[in-house]
Amino acid sequence: MHPKGHHLAELNVGRLLADPADPRVADFMGAIDLINGLGKKMPGFVWMMEGSGAPDTGNTENCIGGDPQMVSNLTVWEDVVSLEKFVWDTVHRQFYERRAEWFELMGEMHFVMWWVPEGHQPTLGEALERLEHLRAKGDSDHAFGWSYLKDATRWRTRGCAQVAAE
Repeated sequence: MHPKGHHLAELNVGRLLADPADPRVADFMGAIDLINGLGKKMPGFVWMMEGSGAPDTGNTENCIGGDPQMVSNLTVWEDVVSLEKFVWDTVHRQFYERRAEWFELMGEMHFVMWWVPEGHQPTLGEALERLEHLRAKGDSDHAFGWSYLKDATRWRTRGCAQVAAE
């Protein structure tokens, strides 16, 4: 249920198969600005963690644990319907379906959502704590995946098999 006065935050992490400057991940890196720009124009988009702003880098400067291949995407949306529309009903889905070309297979959960008060911009540290909570305890009001949200429907019909991180 969507708590009144809250927005939906999401964190997605993944480890690139190669350094961000490597040609093996060039298609992904070259599409980051397009995909992020599309997301920012979507109805229901609220906020995105930004990197340096350099072309074709997205948020890759916000690496995890000092590993330049461990990248993250942290956004806030008005509701789950808005996020799902972006993820499954835009060109984003084409890149999601190709994720195994660019990302290592994650042996554990790499995606988490949680409710934040309107106006709150979560930090990467806060988001990583939510992901660890989900990994350790499963879905709860504190941290959850798609299946926890009754309003989430597109992921059931349009989602892909979990192969690698986005």
